[in-house]
Amino acid sequence: MALLMLDYSSTCRSSISYNSFAFTYGRLSGLNHENGSLGGPKVRNLKILPCGSMVNWKKHKKKQVGFCGYVTKSLNQVTVVKGKPRNRLNSEEVIGELKSFSDLNSALSYFKSLAELPYVVHTTETCNYMLEVLRIHGRIEDMAVVFDLMQKQIINRDLGTYLTIFKGLCIKGGIRLAPLALEKMRETGIILNAYSYNGLIHLILQSGFFREALVVYRRMVSEGIKPSLKTYSALMVASGKRRDIETFSYCGDMDAVKEFWSQMEADGYAPDVVTFTILVDALCKAGDVDKAFGMLDAMKKEGVLPNLHTYNTLISGLLRLHRLEEALELFSNMEPLGVRPTAYTYILFIDYYGKSADPGKALETFEKMKSRGIVPNIVACNASLYGLAEAGRLGEAKTMFNWLKHSGLAPDSVTYNMMMKCYSKVGQVDEAIKLTEWVRHGKCFVGMKDMKLAPSVVTYNTLLAGLGKEGKVQKAIELFDGMVDHGCFPDTITFNTLLDCLCKNDEVDLALKTLCKMTAMNCSPDVLTYNTIIYGLVKEQRVNDAIWFFHQMKKWLYPDYITLFTLIPGVVKDGRIEDALKITEHFVYQVGIHTGRNFWKDLIGGILTAAGTDKAVLFAEKLVFSRLCQNDSALVPIIKSLCWQKKSLVAKDVFVKFTKNLGVMPTLETYNYLINGLLEVHAPEIAVNLFKEMKEAGCAPDVSTYNLLLDAYGKSGEINELFKLYEEMPSRRCKPNTVTHNIVISGLVKSNSVDKAMDLYYDLVIFGSVGMVEEAGKLYEELQHVGLEPNVFTYNALIRGCSKSGNPNSAYAVYKKMMVGGCSPNPGTFAQLPNQS
Repeated sequence: MALLMLDYSSTCRSSISYNSFAFTYGRLSGLNHENGSLGGPKVRNLKILPCGSMVNWKKHKKKQVGFCGYVTKSLNQVTVVKGKPRNRLNSEEVIGELKSFSDLNSALSYFKSLAELPYVVHTTETCNYMLEVLRIHGRIEDMAVVFDLMQKQIINRDLGTYLTIFKGLCIKGGIRLAPLALEKMRETGIILNAYSYNGLIHLILQSGFFREALVVYRRMVSEGIKPSLKTYSALMVASGKRRDIETFSYCGDMDAVKEFWSQMEADGYAPDVVTFTILVDALCKAGDVDKAFGMLDAMKKEGVLPNLHTYNTLISGLLRLHRLEEALELFSNMEPLGVRPTAYTYILFIDYYGKSADPGKALETFEKMKSRGIVPNIVACNASLYGLAEAGRLGEAKTMFNWLKHSGLAPDSVTYNMMMKCYSKVGQVDEAIKLTEWVRHGKCFVGMKDMKLAPSVVTYNTLLAGLGKEGKVQKAIELFDGMVDHGCFPDTITFNTLLDCLCKNDEVDLALKTLCKMTAMNCSPDVLTYNTIIYGLVKEQRVNDAIWFFHQMKKWLYPDYITLFTLIPGVVKDGRIEDALKITEHFVYQVGIHTGRNFWKDLIGGILTAAGTDKAVLFAEKLVFSRLCQNDSALVPIIKSLCWQKKSLVAKDVFVKFTKNLGVMPTLETYNYLINGLLEVHAPEIAVNLFKEMKEAGCAPDVSTYNLLLDAYGKSGEINELFKLYEEMPSRRCKPNTVTHNIVISGLVKSNSVDKAMDLYYDLVIFGSVGMVEEAGKLYEELQHVGLEPNVFTYNALIRGCSKSGNPNSAYAVYKKMMVGGCSPNPGTFAQLPNQS
């Protein structure tokens, strides 16, 4: 039995029954005991209460809903009295009602009943709660009903929605496994509509999983569902932001961008300024700024005007390629085109100058922004401080810091971090710490606290780096130990910074203890962590420990190039050539490792520095013999090092051993280093023989090779050999450069063959190309350096060359120089001068 309390209303006309009640939009209908219509006076407080209970009106007054009257439950039923709409039930109240049901079927019935009411709208929170409850009880089919309701009523499906469904389908791994989950969802009756597909793709992209988003997109298209313009835009943005897996720099997948663009147009979408700007940005990130500029013409044809973001994107692309002049030109054209630059536009230039080690220009741009009436924001100030901090220009940084505090701008944690970095850069890390007032008060960074700022992990990392640079190990440890007390937890960078400080200051054992603390604090070591410890162990000549640590690292992470370049020199120095070879071999065959010439040159170069020539040669021999290195890249640094030490004859013996005995094919680089070294130790005959051997072996000399031998012939006065070699160059398709001509002319002058020198000079000026004329101008200066004074014929030849090459201003400059130098012109001089308009 239930107690029925009625709220009389002139607008309420319903049929009721005293047993089970069900919702209808216009009335309350019962299954039996019909009692006619309600009429007459107004009714107050319709409630259905369990037998024997009383209801306090005030207690339930909060339960007002966004439809007529009240919704309350009576064991397994819900009822309502129609009245005027009042306050809505919020999500928390609906969830509270759902939680109060002990029976899942009753809760689901209540949830569905609310969904049928005209003035009640479920939210993401209420639907996600219902999905979670159903998931716990394994009610997948009912989850499909709730999801379908969300789609029909256009209720936002967020990340929690999909992750709950994935869990219900026993799919672990998060949103990244959406492609797999979609298969199982379809099998259980959870079918996505266009809005759901679009939303899911956005969620996947926001989580950084482009490939998975692409799979979902293709599935969507295969089902005949048309993606939205916003989805195409998001996919193009993600494609343009893809990074190169080796350099980790932006490379952009332009093929994917173009594919989405074509499909977008095929679906009938007209590109707008947003989509055009996305394409411009993708082209810029791919390094094709010229094509990005070409899009401006395409926009014009489509009647789409570029906006501020379009221009900022182009400027950013130009600056990324260090095309500063073009960026400045575009910047100067913005306002005439009706687009006013904002603070962000100026920040692009400030940031560029700061990172290009030109803080002066960064400050100049900052002041220019202020003079144009654009109020600098904190980002602009921080960008200016970055350049000053990198350059260690503390005085100007302090001026900037004080200015922003008095200008109404509140410094943020980045501002303080830049100031601390600047202090650390000039060796005043104690002042950096005082900036926070931490040392003096023993509290939580009072200076930053006054600005209502909490020190971030970046703040600590900056200070730790400064202390490490100055070798203040104890202070670094104290600062690190105080982090947690001040409510800031260290990250991997923090630990790596401290480990670097310890290992570089001979505290490897303490570094190992810190590493244990790192794992205890749930902070995962990365490759840099292991590289730092290996460096410290090798530095202390604890090679066994370094190798053991290296093998421990391989259980969790892939070693990188720095790992090998840090470990192998120490192992070779310790005389463990075979161990070094095995480690190198395993590394080379590791997935994703590319061993080009620079790899082997850098590795052998490090071994030469750490272990010396003899051990480096032994290791290089092993590399070649085991066919790990099949070219001369391991030989090059050895030859270069020996020649630099004036041990070129030893270098020749090593060269013969590698080329004759081990079958290494030498390249031009090795020949040039060795020929140069032999000439420097006055072994020209051996150098010439090597040059002949080089040509016979099919290795073509370049201009550097010829210049080395030409210079030797010139210095020794062997003019015939010099000219013979000089004349050989064209037949070998080797074009002489300015250095070549300078060597030849200087050699001729030093051997008193002045006439030949002048003839060669005249040939360059009169019969040479524009480039040759420019070379002749440089040679003119060289002639004076070797004591050959130019005469009227010299000047006339140079004037004629400038005139013929279309440089009248240069021709008159030579004429002026001729007059100043006291050389009188002749009729031929005036005949060579071009006419002035």
